[in-house]
Amino acid sequence: MINKATSQGLLNPPIPLGYTDDFPIIQYADDTLLIMEACSRQLVTLRALLHTFGESTGLKVNYIKSIMVPINTSQEKLQHLARTFNCETGSLPFTYLGLPLSLTKPRAIDFSPLVTRCERRLAATSVFLNQAGRLEVTNSVLTATPTFCMSTFLLQQTMIDQIDKFRKLCLWRGADFNARQKPKAAWPTICREKEEGGLGVLNIKTQNEALLIKHLHKFFNKEDIPWVSLVWEKYYGSGKLPGSSKKGSFWWRDIVKLLNKFKGMARVEIGNGSSCFLWEDLWGNEILNQKFPELFSFAKNKQIVFAAGCAQTPLHS
Repeated sequence: MINKATSQGLLNPPIPLGYTDDFPIIQYADDTLLIMEACSRQLVTLRALLHTFGESTGLKVNYIKSIMVPINTSQEKLQHLARTFNCETGSLPFTYLGLPLSLTKPRAIDFSPLVTRCERRLAATSVFLNQAGRLEVTNSVLTATPTFCMSTFLLQQTMIDQIDKFRKLCLWRGADFNARQKPKAAWPTICREKEEGGLGVLNIKTQNEALLIKHLHKFFNKEDIPWVSLVWEKYYGSGKLPGSSKKGSFWWRDIVKLLNKFKGMARVEIGNGSSCFLWEDLWGNEILNQKFPELFSFAKNKQIVFAAGCAQTPLHS
C-alpha cells in the first residue's frame, strides 16, 4: 500500500532510492519503523493508509504506544506533526529491537540495558549452582546475552570489560559480589579451548569481531540485501573497494576496520573479478603481495581489483 502511494506521488521517500523501489520500512513481528519526511500532508496520507489497512484486516495500530523521533526538526514542528497521530515524541538515540539507534556512534551508556540484563541473569541463577553449573551459565547465558547486540555493533572495550566482570563473578563467586574467593586461573587461560587446557569460555572481543565479519562476507558476495546494495551504490559505484578510506557511517567504518582479518581467512572465487583485490586477497593459500613483494613494490595501484588488473596486464601461462 505504501509503495503504491509512493508511485502515485502521495508519499515521497526521505532519501534517494536508486538501489530499490521499496519505501524505507523496517519491520519485525509487530514492531515497525518508518522513515519519512517531516511533512504534514504525507503524515495525513500515512494515517489514512493505516486506517484503511486496519479496517480491512482488523489489525489496528496502537498510536499511544508509538513514538515520533525527529531528525533535524524543530521542537515546535515536531509537536505539530505528533498531533497528527496523537502519539508521544522521542529523541535520538532510541531503542528498536533492543538496539540503540542513532545518527552517531552509540556511547557506552547507551548499552547500559545490556549490562543490566547480564547483571540480572547473574543474580537470578548463579547463587543456587555449584562450580560446574556456574560454568554452564557463564557459557550458555551470560556469553549468549550480548550476542544479538554484537552481531550489529562493535562494542567498546569498556563494555566488553563490564560483561567479562559479570562472567568472572558468575564463574568464581556466584552472585556474592563481596566474596573474597580468588580466581583459580587467569581469564585468558579460561577462554582457551578445553583441548588446550582452558574451559572453552568464549572470548567476547573475538566473538564480536567474528559476528561482524559476516557482514563483509555478505558485502563482497553482493547478496540481495538492501544495505548491501545501498553501500555499493553510495560509496563504491566507481569500482574502488573498501581500503584505507573512511567512507560511510560509523557502523560501516567499524566493519571496514576488520577488513584485513576478513581477507586473511576468506579465499577468493572468481566471478567477474570486480570485488576481488588482486594483491591483497587470499588466492589458494597465498597472498600475492607477500609472495612477490618486489613486484608488488612497483604496483601503482596497490588496491587494484582483479578485473581491472587483468584488463591492464593480460595474464600469460
